[in-house]
Amino acid sequence: MAKAEFYVSVDVEADGPVPGPFSMSSFGLAVAGVRDGDGFRVVDPAERTFYAEVKPIGDDFDPEALAVSGLDRGRLAREGLDPAEAMNGAAAWLAAVSDELGATPVFVAYPLGYDWMWMYWYFMRFAEGGSPFGHSRCLDLKSLYAAKADVRIGDATKRSMPGHLLSSRPHTHNALDDAIEQGELFQNLMRWEAPRADHRGLPPR
Repeated sequence: MAKAEFYVSVDVEADGPVPGPFSMSSFGLAVAGVRDGDGFRVVDPAERTFYAEVKPIGDDFDPEALAVSGLDRGRLAREGLDPAEAMNGAAAWLAAVSDELGATPVFVAYPLGYDWMWMYWYFMRFAEGGSPFGHSRCLDLKSLYAAKADVRIGDATKRSMPGHLLSSRPHTHNALDDAIEQGELFQNLMRWEAPRADHRGLPPR
């Protein structure tokens, strides 16, 4: 029997567009669901969480990107976790949750490309065991919505989603707050049975 999976909603705040030249400022992880032999079930995304603020790895930063999170780069340099400590801590937390649930972690984000890029790079660069999610154990909520709603990727925006799919929590740009909020979006999308459009131009049935 295949091992169960647990879904980890991930949000990253960073001071630029790509890792390496720029730095990850903070990240939040929140377990939002489990799939096992009985199917998919939601869990409270505020129950199992991990949050870290991280020291910059270089001098370059984009002031506009940094302003999104509201984090102070000088304070991060003084008080943030060393990247190796942050990533090894996250890996240890994921391993503990994996043991607790008897399941393998799956990375979930909207959009996946940005958050995965940062976390995968930091895990591979700084964590002793590399990425706890392997190289591809991940789920893009933008693609999930596009497939279920039968719309183009370009139309799979949060503004276009039915309101009942969105979390009622505020989007604060605190990485943990936003990971929890995103976890609720994930849960709603997983349980959603979308009306299907008729491609002859007729409205959804």
